[in-house]
Amino acid sequence: MKEPGDQDSDRGKSDGSKSDGRQSRSSSKSASRSAAKEDNKFLEDDTEETFTEGRESCLGDDFSSVEHLEGSSSSFQDDYMESVGDSRYMETPVPDSEGAEEEVKKKLSESFFYDYAELISMPFVTPDSNIPLDLLTLVHSFGYDCGKRANLKLLDSSTMMYIAGCQLILLNLKTKEQIYLRSSSGRGIGVIGVHPDKTYFTVAEKGVFPKIIIYEYPSLRPYRILQDGTELAYAYMDFNYDGTLLASVGSSPDYTLTIWNWKEEQPILRTKAFSQEVFKVTFNPEDDEQLTTSGSGHIKFWEMALTFTGLKLQGSLGRFGKTATTDIEGYMELPDGKVLSGSEWGNMLVWEGGLIKVELCRAARKSCHQGPINQIVLDEGEVITIGADGYVRIWDFETIDTADTIDETGLLKIDPINELQVGKNVKLFSMIKMNETGNNFWLAQDANGAIWKLDLSFSNITQDPDCLFSFHSGAIEALAVSPLTYLMATTALDCSVRIYDFAGKTLLTQMRFKQGGTAISWVPQLVSYTGAQIIVGFEDGVVRILELYDPKGLTVFAGRKKISDADIHLKRVFKPHTAHVTALAYERDGEILATGSKDQTVFFFEVEKDYKPIGYITTPGPVCQLVWSSVSHPESTLLIFCENGYILETPFPTIKEEEEDRDVVSYEIKDMRIKCFHFSSVKSKILRLIEVEKRKKQKELKEKEKEERRKRLAAEMKEDGEKEFQAEEEEEEEEEEPLPEIFVPSTPCHILCGFYSEPGKFWVSLGGYDSGFLYHCAFSPYDKNVEEKDEPFDFHFLEDTEDNPIHTITFSINQDLMFCGMQNGAIRVYILSSNNPSVKNMVDYWHFNLHDNDYGCVKGISTSFDDRFLVTTGADSNIFVFTIFSEFELTKAVKAKVPSPRFGIEAEPIPEDIEDPKAYSIENARRKREHDKLMKEMEELKAGKREKLTALRNEFWNLMEMNKELPKHMQFKRTDFDLDSKIRAEIGRKTARKIQQVEKELEWEKEKHRLGLAKLQNRFRDSLESDTIVVHAIQSDHKISSYRIVKPSKYFKSKRPSQSERRPSKLERFEKEGAGRKDSQRDTGGSISLPEESLIEKGKKFRPKTLSEIMVENQIEKTRKLMFKAERAQLKIQQRKKEWEELYKSKPLDDYEDPKDVQAIKEAQVYMGDFNLKTAPDYKIPEHMRVNAAKKEEELGHLDSMAHSKKMHMNKCILSLRDLKVAVIEEIQCLVQELKTIQSTLHPSKHIPIPEIPQIHPEEVPEKRFHYDEETLLNFKKKQMKIKAKKTPEPEQGGSAGLGGGFLKISAGKDSDLTTRDSLSRSSKLSAFNVETPKLIEFEKVDPIDIELEIMKRDEIKHVYMQQYLTNRIKELIVTFDAELRLLRHQKLKLDTQMKLSDLHHVTLFQEMLLLKNFEKQENILQERVNSLDKEEQDMQWKINETLKEMEEKKNQIATLQDQEKALYAGFQAALGENNKFANFLMKVLKKRIKRVKKKEVERDADEEEDSDESSEEESSIESDEDESGSDDEVFDDSICPTNCDVGLFELALQLREKRLDIEESLVEEKKIIDNLKKEYDTLSKKVKIVATNLNAAEEALEAYQREKQQRLNELIVVIPLKLHQMEHIVFGEIPNDLSGTLVFSNHSLGRLQERIIQLHEENSKQQKLNKECRERRKQLFREKREMAKTISKMEETVRQLMISKFGRVVDLEALQTLSVNTTLEELKIKKLRKELSNAKEMKMWEEKIAKVRWELMVKTKEHTKKLHQMNDLCIEKKKLDSRLNTLQNQQGNAFQGPRKADIAARQKVTELIQIQAERILALKEEISLLRKKGGPILPPIQPPRQEMKPMDF
Repeated sequence: MKEPGDQDSDRGKSDGSKSDGRQSRSSSKSASRSAAKEDNKFLEDDTEETFTEGRESCLGDDFSSVEHLEGSSSSFQDDYMESVGDSRYMETPVPDSEGAEEEVKKKLSESFFYDYAELISMPFVTPDSNIPLDLLTLVHSFGYDCGKRANLKLLDSSTMMYIAGCQLILLNLKTKEQIYLRSSSGRGIGVIGVHPDKTYFTVAEKGVFPKIIIYEYPSLRPYRILQDGTELAYAYMDFNYDGTLLASVGSSPDYTLTIWNWKEEQPILRTKAFSQEVFKVTFNPEDDEQLTTSGSGHIKFWEMALTFTGLKLQGSLGRFGKTATTDIEGYMELPDGKVLSGSEWGNMLVWEGGLIKVELCRAARKSCHQGPINQIVLDEGEVITIGADGYVRIWDFETIDTADTIDETGLLKIDPINELQVGKNVKLFSMIKMNETGNNFWLAQDANGAIWKLDLSFSNITQDPDCLFSFHSGAIEALAVSPLTYLMATTALDCSVRIYDFAGKTLLTQMRFKQGGTAISWVPQLVSYTGAQIIVGFEDGVVRILELYDPKGLTVFAGRKKISDADIHLKRVFKPHTAHVTALAYERDGEILATGSKDQTVFFFEVEKDYKPIGYITTPGPVCQLVWSSVSHPESTLLIFCENGYILETPFPTIKEEEEDRDVVSYEIKDMRIKCFHFSSVKSKILRLIEVEKRKKQKELKEKEKEERRKRLAAEMKEDGEKEFQAEEEEEEEEEEPLPEIFVPSTPCHILCGFYSEPGKFWVSLGGYDSGFLYHCAFSPYDKNVEEKDEPFDFHFLEDTEDNPIHTITFSINQDLMFCGMQNGAIRVYILSSNNPSVKNMVDYWHFNLHDNDYGCVKGISTSFDDRFLVTTGADSNIFVFTIFSEFELTKAVKAKVPSPRFGIEAEPIPEDIEDPKAYSIENARRKREHDKLMKEMEELKAGKREKLTALRNEFWNLMEMNKELPKHMQFKRTDFDLDSKIRAEIGRKTARKIQQVEKELEWEKEKHRLGLAKLQNRFRDSLESDTIVVHAIQSDHKISSYRIVKPSKYFKSKRPSQSERRPSKLERFEKEGAGRKDSQRDTGGSISLPEESLIEKGKKFRPKTLSEIMVENQIEKTRKLMFKAERAQLKIQQRKKEWEELYKSKPLDDYEDPKDVQAIKEAQVYMGDFNLKTAPDYKIPEHMRVNAAKKEEELGHLDSMAHSKKMHMNKCILSLRDLKVAVIEEIQCLVQELKTIQSTLHPSKHIPIPEIPQIHPEEVPEKRFHYDEETLLNFKKKQMKIKAKKTPEPEQGGSAGLGGGFLKISAGKDSDLTTRDSLSRSSKLSAFNVETPKLIEFEKVDPIDIELEIMKRDEIKHVYMQQYLTNRIKELIVTFDAELRLLRHQKLKLDTQMKLSDLHHVTLFQEMLLLKNFEKQENILQERVNSLDKEEQDMQWKINETLKEMEEKKNQIATLQDQEKALYAGFQAALGENNKFANFLMKVLKKRIKRVKKKEVERDADEEEDSDESSEEESSIESDEDESGSDDEVFDDSICPTNCDVGLFELALQLREKRLDIEESLVEEKKIIDNLKKEYDTLSKKVKIVATNLNAAEEALEAYQREKQQRLNELIVVIPLKLHQMEHIVFGEIPNDLSGTLVFSNHSLGRLQERIIQLHEENSKQQKLNKECRERRKQLFREKREMAKTISKMEETVRQLMISKFGRVVDLEALQTLSVNTTLEELKIKKLRKELSNAKEMKMWEEKIAKVRWELMVKTKEHTKKLHQMNDLCIEKKKLDSRLNTLQNQQGNAFQGPRKADIAARQKVTELIQIQAERILALKEEISLLRKKGGPILPPIQPPRQEMKPMDF
């Protein structure tokens, strides 16, 4: 064993062991207590300092859990920093005089490391004992916890690591050397992880607030320690992509997710991951701020979000929706943020946005894996899934990434690219890639106990899966060590038995069975002198004896390649039990073997007589351990421990003689005197006793203190002191607390183990409530009642075992050490005194945690034969080997010696194994035999009764026959024989009920067999299209068989779109769709317009026409006639043009080439020239010869269809031949029947032998095999019963045959009776018929006359001829059929040859298809790139063409504008006329350059309102050169028309100037557009060049890839069978060894090539002759062309002269013919008429409205006039009141000096009232003025402000 820090391990062993052990012990004790208490209080004062740090961290965690444990919290980080040790930081420590324990924390040094020796857990040793710390030293580990998640990591190409209990093992794959790292907590290791750079690895511990220790690799020094990440254990860890962050998730109960800055030992973020178990946490490789967790029934997506309170982890729980909730074990983050996960049923789920986007499955809705997907990996652009079904499947990443639902099911069917089945009994849990250049090797963790090396390259040289290491899976149930050498044997429920050389550290051999092993023991040397035998008990109750031997000692046979170091031979098998065998024990002298089981029995065997069964006893409970008494005991007794609290002691069993044993019905031993001890719990009594002793001691101490105090007070104060003491004594008297109550658990605690102490006494260890003690017990007398409970008479307290009981105990050979295996996986070694080795006296012990603390219970512990080694096995699948401390250390490496093989062991027959778990046990077999014997006797009695019944039945039938022979009047009726008619009816009813009952009972079996038959037919028969039919010849041995054809494969006639075929572009599809839509719209439009017109016509018929409508119709009719005339002329002209166009189309172009010539040239270019072979490195694959997987599939399908059709045709021929044979046989039967009739009239001497009638063989009608009836089923049942009877062993044969035979006899008897009855009746009827018919036709015999004799002679001659003819006809039919068969057989032999060749071709095509599928992915990528670039180039070319077209259009528009400008000037010049004296002035006015301003609206967004001042009106002015006719200095006023100048011309000049300016502006804009188009054209041209370059590069890459693909195709081996005469390549008369330079041609192809040479010479001469003829023909055509040109010119001159003579000038005849009305003008006229009519109607309507409004205006005017009169009256009244008021004031004002306040207020109110009335008057006036206006808007009257007018006091 190697372990870091071994050089420091010897330093301070004794002192260090004590202190370290005490610390670890106290920490473990206090940890367990603190976990059990809810208030987190600690019971011992001496542990408070130890737990101060832990308590602070607990509080910190509680507080931070409320606040989501945000990483931005500085207080949490400060608390965390305070809890870390001081030695890690680069800061000078505070002087000791100040007593400070804290210092200023700084950043951790990069070179800082922890001390490994201070971190690791050390064994606990009892203080003040001399036990060495290294009492046990780990030397090797044989186990592997294969069920632990992610328990396989790779550090480099040759080193892997995994967890084994409390150890981390680093295993060298090359040297198999192991390095061990201990756990720091001693509670086990939760999970491990590796840094992406492979320079660090992490070890996450278990325990109370466990640590995460980060080690540097390869130095293995502790580099960083992370604390307070979870409460009890870590479940998973993962580094981010660059290794700067670490994510960890805890297990139950907190499930805390923490993000660490691990180099600074600081948590960044922390939160609770979920409320259920979390399996995994990972970073997204593309984004460190995204994480994913998965676990039991959930998946959660996390994101680091920066909020206003700091950085937080925000989690989004995945919602399953319609999909069933599942545990998610494996998942993978995709680059675009989606997540691909597995499921329990094996399908893959694609998650997007927290929802399931799509569920992926295989074709036919098969799941991706049969069982859960445990891991998903993205490697080299491919998705790899690892399933529990043992398959590794490779999927296309792009297919998964772009997957989407296509229907409501949410399923998408995809197929894997490749798959690998690792093995049948393999359950893959995880995989990790090995970094080997050039290889694609992976290491795989098999949950069934193995580590595999897998090659996932999927090429022709792919290696098979290699099992590197094999281990037990699950708990190791039993362990046994050899008594002679360093060998050990183990067994587990994984159905294997393994043999190890624990000194040599190797696994020697293993043997697998159908059932799991539960108990094992090494046969003692007294039984097997060589120590080669092992006895193993299994879970089905079978016990097997195995013999171990060294195969190298056997005779070596030729051809034997490899000989293993050890091998196992099955020696004996027997089945004593029906449940788990839990214990095996040999008696001290080796005479008796005892086996115990959970079926509550103990079986005894006599070893010397080949393990002959003695008998068994029943126990009160399941047996858990058997212990025979040692030699020191006077008698040999067996101690039996039962799980439910019973301990039995049995004496040596009495061995019976064989004669006595034969008569015994059962093996049960009932006369054995058994002692019984029923354990009763005394733990509460012990605890009460301890409490009483404790209180007694405390009371004695108090009494002593009181006595001393009384004496002191008496000495000081005398009598007063006595009184004071008595008063104090009365005050101090307190009531004592009640003692603990006596408690006995309702269900007895399980007994775990025990051993003898002395005769009749034993020690026992229990679990549950009674744990914590070893109990010493003794047996009661024999006559004790079993139900009575016993109590132990003594006990021994075991420290720290209250919740951790001892599960197994063993002693060293010298009885000085007691080794105990604990429930929590620890090993405890007690030191026994040499003087008194009693358990009662043991105190000092050595304790160390090795196996897993949670589930690593120690199942087995044993020492080697010489006490040098200790071996332990646990429920965590681990096997540890230790060396026991000794003063005499081993000086050299030792190795176990495998026993030599016995003489003749290789020839010894292997006994028949018991593989059926339902097989009879020994006891059941004996009972079955006795039962069968009894049943046989009963069957014999029944047979006698049946014989009597048969005799009576025969007698009855005889009476019935006698009754029939009597005359009818004397015969009895059938009913007269019935004794009672009710009896027969009752029997019939009972029979019917029984039949109905049997049918009901057999209904399930019937349905089961029907379904089984349907499944078999579906699997084997329905898949066949035609079965094999063998047709035999009649006379010869020839035969012909049809083809057994399965239904067509998936490649049959498959048509997939090939890769080279391009999909139509979007533009093409759009054009097609657009054209279709236009056509449809045109069709629908036409169909819809018809009914509208018909409706309009109908409306016109029933409406009277007005004059205006009549005018419009006349105008329309006139226009229609003119248009019809013009259209008819136009149609004639178009027809003539069409004829000319067709004529011109038929004219070939100047560069016209004959299509035949073009095709011939193309073929010559393709097929002629010096072409390279496909194997040439520069071979360029033509486009039409490029292949891909789709084309190969089509080729495969074509080949399959051809082979299928040929086979089907041959099968049809064979079927017709079979039908022919049936017809021939039928005809022969008729002929033979006729022949027999003829021979019946002939004399026997003239008979010819009748030919045998051919028979139809069963092979010729295979379909009849599936036709069955009741007789067939009964015969089949008889055969099955016979087969079973042969297979059954001899002792059971009679019984079983009696049972089955009796049943069959009964049924056969009934059937035979029925058949005989039917046959008798039939035979009697036939005999009666045969007897009666001669009686009817008997006549007296008379001699024939001469004529009759002559007729008879003629008939005889005729019959002889017919006899010969029929015989010849039969022979002819047979010979003809045989000839047909031989002919068809010859054809089939030829077809067989072709089919073999097609099979070879099929194999080649399939290999090519597989190879092409591997290339298909990359080829698709390259082809898509070429297609995209090609499409891009086409799009750009289309854009360039569109740009050019647009430029042409713009140039045409510019030309049009220039023509318009010229026309404008010409028109103005014509308007001026000649000799106009103002012409120059007006022309200057027209040509004057002026600035025109046009305003453009600028759209502004809401965000740009502030910058509105920056955007202003844009002015566009057109400035041009000065007028050609004017000068720069000349100035004139164009705003005023000169005197005597025509005002119309002046206005026209101004209007035309505006038009000219518009034209010039348009010209400028068009020129700008042309410039922009030119720039766009240049840009596009550059882009096209770049795209063309890229396209050429992509095509070259595709061509190179095609060449590589062709080279790989060339490497495939193609099988072509050749005969020697077909070999033309011969060197010196021999076939050369190297045929690499040869080619394979068919004779037909070779002949064609040779003929082609001659054909080419002939074609060359023909082409030369044809060339000469064509040249002469060309010259002649040129001459004819010149003559035709002259004729055409003459005819044109004649036509021109005729036009001038008729019209005076040359005119356009087409325009003249098509001259008609201006359609647009006529339509405008009609519109004008219709508009005038509608306007007249509208004017009439408005006039009516105006009249109505005028009437309303008059009414309103009258109302307002009335109101004005009222207002005038009010004003007059107001004026009067004012004058009256003034007079009153003048009269009263004299008395008062100055105005009063009331007057002032009244005046103000009146003034306000006047102002309001004035405003109202103004408003009324405005309203009146508005109403007077025509059509003015009517506004509502202005309402004066409403004010509450208070009455005024005058």
